[in-house]
Amino acid sequence: MLGKIALEEAFALPRFQERTRWWASLFAVDAEKHAFEIGDITDQRIKYMDEYGVGYTILSYTAPGVQDIWDAKEAHALAVEINDYIGPLTKQHPDRFGGEKLTDDLLGSSSQRTLSMHDPQQAAEELRRTVTQYGFKGALVNDTQRSGPEGDDMVFYDGPEWDVFWSTVTELDVPFYLHPRNPTGTIHEKLWAKRKWLIGPPLSFAQGVSLHLLGMVTNGVFDRHPRLQVVIGHLGEHLPFDLWRINHWFEDVKKPLGLKETCKKTIREYFAQNIWITTSVSNIRGHFSTPTLQFCINEVGADRILFSIDYPFESFKDGCVWFDRDVELNETDYRKIGKTNAQKLFKIGDYKDADV
Repeated sequence: MLGKIALEEAFALPRFQERTRWWASLFAVDAEKHAFEIGDITDQRIKYMDEYGVGYTILSYTAPGVQDIWDAKEAHALAVEINDYIGPLTKQHPDRFGGEKLTDDLLGSSSQRTLSMHDPQQAAEELRRTVTQYGFKGALVNDTQRSGPEGDDMVFYDGPEWDVFWSTVTELDVPFYLHPRNPTGTIHEKLWAKRKWLIGPPLSFAQGVSLHLLGMVTNGVFDRHPRLQVVIGHLGEHLPFDLWRINHWFEDVKKPLGLKETCKKTIREYFAQNIWITTSVSNIRGHFSTPTLQFCINEVGADRILFSIDYPFESFKDGCVWFDRDVELNETDYRKIGKTNAQKLFKIGDYKDADV
C-alpha cells in the first residue's frame, strides 16, 4: 500500500547524541545505527518512507523523554525546547510531515506534542500553545511522570485534578497517545531490577500502560470527558486479549461492589468510543504477527486500529513488508488500518499518495 500513515515514530534532540548512543547500547544490536536514525528527521527517514510506501509520518519524542525528569521546572523547559525544535523542522516537508492547513497561514505539523506532566494546568497550556502555534496533531506522553525529591514518585493522570488537562485535549479535538516508559525509582528496584530482561517490550511496557489506561477507565476520566480519544500502542498493551475477563469482572463483580459510581459504560464501549490501538509492534519470532492483528480486529474492530512501525526501534522493512505482503484483510479494513483511520483521527489533509 502506498500512502500508509505511521504515527508512533520517534526522534531525539541532536544535543543528546552521546546520551542517545549510550541509551541505545542497552537494547539495540547496532547502537550507532539506532542513534543516527533517531536523530535524523528528513534524510534517511524520508528515504525509508519512499522505499516502503509510507506517505506521512507523525513524529513523537523518544521515551522516556520528559517523563523521566522529576524536577518540574527542568521538565517543562525540555518539553518547550523539544516542541520548538521539531515544529519548524517538520514544515520543511509539508506533504510528508504535515498536510493540513489549520488556518490560512499555518501548515499543520505531523508531530505529537511533548509535555511535562507535573502540573495539569501547565500541561494544558503547553498543549494549547503548540497546537495553536505549530498545528501539532496531538500529544504523546510516556506513561507516568516521574516526580518527588528523589524521583521515586509517579504522577498518574486519572484523578479529577487532571480534568483541566483533559478538557483542553477535547476542546482542541486532538488525540492523546499514552506511550510506555521504563520503570524507575523504587518500582524498578522492587519489581524489575532482578528481572532486567523483562524490562521494556517483553513485559514492563504493557504492564505500565495497561494499568494507567484502566485507571482512567475505572476512575471516570472517559465518563467526564466522553469525546476524549486515547491511543495506546503495541496492539493494545495486552488489553485486547483480556477484554472478556475484564468485562466480566467489571460488570458482574466490581460494579455491584461500587465501581458503577465512576465507570458508567462497559470496557468494550470505551474501546469502541474512546480508545485506539496501533500495530507497533506485534513482533513474534522476528516478524509482525498477522494472527495477533486478526485477533485484535475481532475484539476491538478494524475501525479502532492504526498502522505504525515504531521506528527506529523497529525497522521500516519489517513493519511495511509485513503489512503490504502478509496481512490478509479485505480491502476496506486494509485501507482503514493503513491510512484512513489515522486520516480521520488526526485530521490529516492531502499528503503524498493519500488517494492511491
